[in-house]
Amino acid sequence: MADANSSDRHASAEAVLGTVGVAHRHVSSAEARAANLAWWDADADDYHDTHGEFLGVADFLWCPEGLREADAGLLGDVFGADVLEVGCGSAPCARWLTDQGARVVAFDLSAGMLRHALDGNRRTGLHPALVQADAEHMPFVDGAFDLACSAFGAVPFVASVTKVFSEVARVLRPHGRWVFSVTHPMRWIFPDDPGPTGLTVTHSYFDRTPYVEVDANGDATYVEYHRTLGDYVRALHTAGFRLVDLIEPEWPPGHTRVWGQWGPLRGKFFPGSAIFCCVRDS
Repeated sequence: MADANSSDRHASAEAVLGTVGVAHRHVSSAEARAANLAWWDADADDYHDTHGEFLGVADFLWCPEGLREADAGLLGDVFGADVLEVGCGSAPCARWLTDQGARVVAFDLSAGMLRHALDGNRRTGLHPALVQADAEHMPFVDGAFDLACSAFGAVPFVASVTKVFSEVARVLRPHGRWVFSVTHPMRWIFPDDPGPTGLTVTHSYFDRTPYVEVDANGDATYVEYHRTLGDYVRALHTAGFRLVDLIEPEWPPGHTRVWGQWGPLRGKFFPGSAIFCCVRDS
C-alpha cells in the first residue's frame, strides 16, 4: 500500500534521489516507470520502518482505514484459486492469500520492496511466487489466473491505467474477478494534509495533470497520476470489465492512525479510499 502524495515520504529517499521540488506536467510511461522504480527502491526501508507493523507480515489490508479482506470478503473464496497480486510491495496480502489456500503470484516494480517480500516469506514460511515486473507489461500467459487484486499497488503510478486493466483482463480467465484499491479521486482536490488545512479545496477535480517530484535537472523522481471516478469506470469498460461494486470505506471509530493524508479528522467528512470490484465479462 503506497502513500498518496508527499506528506508521509521520508527525507532519506528525497536526499538519495536529489528531489528539490514539485511540478505538474506530462510524464511519459518510461519516465514514470524509471522515477517510481528509483523512488520505491530508495524508500523501501523507511517505508517498512514506518508502516510495517500496521500492514503486518501476512495480512490483507485494503486501505489506511484498516479494512481487512478477512472481514470484507471482496475476493470471495480463494481456496485453490490462482491469484495475481499487482504491485505487491512487501507482499503481506500475497502471504495472507497463500495462508488461505490460494496459489499466488505477486509482482512489483521495485527490487527494494521485493527484498522485504522475500524476508517476509522467510519469516512466515509462506511462499507466494515473487516476480519483478511492470504493470503495463505483465510477463504472464493469457488466462493464467482466476483472481487479481491490488491494494494501493501500481495503479496510481502508471501512465496508462487502460493498459494495466487490459493486461489484467488478458491474464484472467473468463469471468475472473479484479479488485483494486486506490486513493479516492475526490482527495485530489484537497491539500495533502490530514489536519484542518486539508479540509479546504485547492485543486480542480478535473485536472488530470500528474503530481511529479523533480530533481535539480527537472527530471522526475516520483510520479503519481490522478483519474476521476468516471475515468476509472470507462477504462474498466474498455478493458472488458463490469464494475459490480464500489466500496468507499468509512473511517472506523477508535482508529487514530494518521498515514500521509489519511486520518480521523478528514475521514469523518469524506472518503479517503475507493475499492473497485470488477468481473471480466467473458
